[in-house]
Amino acid sequence: MFHRCIKPSKSQSFFIFGARGTGKSTFILKQWDQNQFNINLLEDKWESRYSRNPDLLISDIQALKKRPEWIVIDEVQKNPKLLDIVHHLIESKNLKFILTGSSARKLKRGNANLLAGRAFYYQMYPLTTVELKQEFDLDFILQWGSLPKVFSLNDEDRAEFLRSYCQTYLKEEILQEQIVRNGKAFRNFLEIAAQMNGEPINFSKISRDIDTDTKTVQSFFQILEDTLVGFFLPAFHRSIRKSVKLQPKFYLFDLGIKRAMEGTLLSDIPIKSSTYGKAFEHFIIAETFRLNSYLRKDFHFYHYQTTAGGEIDLILIQAQKVIAVEIKSSSHIDLVEIKKLAKVAQALTPNKIFYVSQDPTPTQIDSVCCIHWKDFLNQLFKIQQN
Repeated sequence: MFHRCIKPSKSQSFFIFGARGTGKSTFILKQWDQNQFNINLLEDKWESRYSRNPDLLISDIQALKKRPEWIVIDEVQKNPKLLDIVHHLIESKNLKFILTGSSARKLKRGNANLLAGRAFYYQMYPLTTVELKQEFDLDFILQWGSLPKVFSLNDEDRAEFLRSYCQTYLKEEILQEQIVRNGKAFRNFLEIAAQMNGEPINFSKISRDIDTDTKTVQSFFQILEDTLVGFFLPAFHRSIRKSVKLQPKFYLFDLGIKRAMEGTLLSDIPIKSSTYGKAFEHFIIAETFRLNSYLRKDFHFYHYQTTAGGEIDLILIQAQKVIAVEIKSSSHIDLVEIKKLAKVAQALTPNKIFYVSQDPTPTQIDSVCCIHWKDFLNQLFKIQQN
């Protein structure tokens, strides 16, 4: 059992959203293991009971011999109508609810009651370096990702688990829920999305590759975001209006799932290869994204590209603060790359420029702070890495 970074309220109802397998249910059972009434809508007995009559939730709670301190409803997106009942019970009975979900899509699209002001919102991710502590192994994470389940399996079973995740959840369950109608195009899209992970998205090219239209491809990416399987990294521009016209990037939520989706789980990731560099960049961006959410730092995330071909991997915006971050997997800094970074970053007038790598020796070269990735996370989030 890992000690998770997420810190939900102990006094208010709340949602915890997160992709399947991130450990939501395990976390709740550990933290709130006494005096709770549990409803898992993945179980047919609960799903069928409340789909016919959501009001039965009121009767079921009233019938309990002891008033529960917490009512837990897992996978609440399976029955959004229950949220109206939850709202009523919070208001009239002062009950506290823990509501988990692996997809916000049904709730958003169905105009579900999201209990504004009555339930806080949290998100859970695969394990972070902070949570893994001494069990953290960079090469392991780059190959297998950090879903909690992979740490209890051998290599053969890890590969099978990740393949099964992609087959049964990403490909089949999303289709069964009729989130998408063109199943063949969506299955083909998943492999391409994995191959394009961290690259500027050319929606038109992908649409030609899977023989569908551009709007459908855009909706497929939106489905992955809504089901918490990935996140967009918009292109940064000083003008928000212009920013939305530039090509975003898209990152999958877990490195192991990314490799399973593209069919490369059993392939080595040679150090100093482009594959290793891209995986390391994916790891740093995903780690920064997760810790930003857990620690409530309110950074906004972007990437930056110039028409002349210059680019910066990550731009962090917090209020008026601008931080430019270039990510390199090498164990030694590259002076040519650092000078190039400083030049490209000039147009942004950033408060700080980081060149993040695996070089253990920190140094300042003109305006660029060259720093080991663990020290970068420590500076950014005030955490202590082991």
